Amino acid sequence: MGIIDHGQKPRVLVSVKGHPYPRDGFFGLLESMDDLAFTAVEQPASQLFFTPRQGADYDALLVYDMPGIDFASRPPRLIPPPAELVEGFPALLEEGRGCVFLHHAIAGWPLWPEYAEIIGGRFLYLPGELRGAPCLDSGYRHAVDYRARVVAEHPVTEGVDGDFPITDELYLYQVFEDDLIPLLRSGHRFERENFYSAREAAEGRLYSNADWPHPPGSDLIGWVKHYRNSPIVYLQPGDDQAAYDNPAFRRLLHNALRWVASDAARAWARARNGG
Repeated sequence: MGIIDHGQKPRVLVSVKGHPYPRDGFFGLLESMDDLAFTAVEQPASQLFFTPRQGADYDALLVYDMPGIDFASRPPRLIPPPAELVEGFPALLEEGRGCVFLHHAIAGWPLWPEYAEIIGGRFLYLPGELRGAPCLDSGYRHAVDYRARVVAEHPVTEGVDGDFPITDELYLYQVFEDDLIPLLRSGHRFERENFYSAREAAEGRLYSNADWPHPPGSDLIGWVKHYRNSPIVYLQPGDDQAAYDNPAFRRLLHNALRWVASDAARAWARARNGG
């Protein structure tokens, strides 16, 4: 994988680390997209590129990381974002840099409220507060066989079957549906009995939902939105090799990256932002 492609390919910065993932499979997926040029940087070094000056060389960001949580302690220790990131990332989005947030990235920076607003929701490893209201920790379920349904015609969903099977991890999480354009919904039932508590898992009790009265949640697993002048896509699929090998997921991710890097997507975001 080259560092920077100086040709005409859209240039994508990929931020990783903070959550396990099949490294070879993931980068093999990216390398199959030969019309894009990728640069991969691990956290915390990738934070340096989330500013207008350092991010100027890239047309889009692919965020597949999960910073702000230290799992070495039980319960996990939450870490606030550095001031440079809190200032620099919104400034980069003001300039119109497109972003694709993938799978576990929605759990990143739990102590930074604006980060959830940028993505359009949040996965909570610990009970906390979101938009001024208390929230229980979120739920997870690995290796679920389900059908995903395309609910909007959009450049991100172009060429994807309207209803397709996939095996992947699902989340019972917080989604700001009123602020989003829905793209994908899951046929799985997003109810407590079908998920396990993230806090229980983080404290070493895997596959437990004891004393966890989580209400039913959103079946939305893919959306598009804007934040400031930037087009934003979130795709909840993408946990492991089973997702990487799924033709529909591969097409969705490729489409999403191409779209957020485009002039058309930036113009769309500016228009929605009133600019």
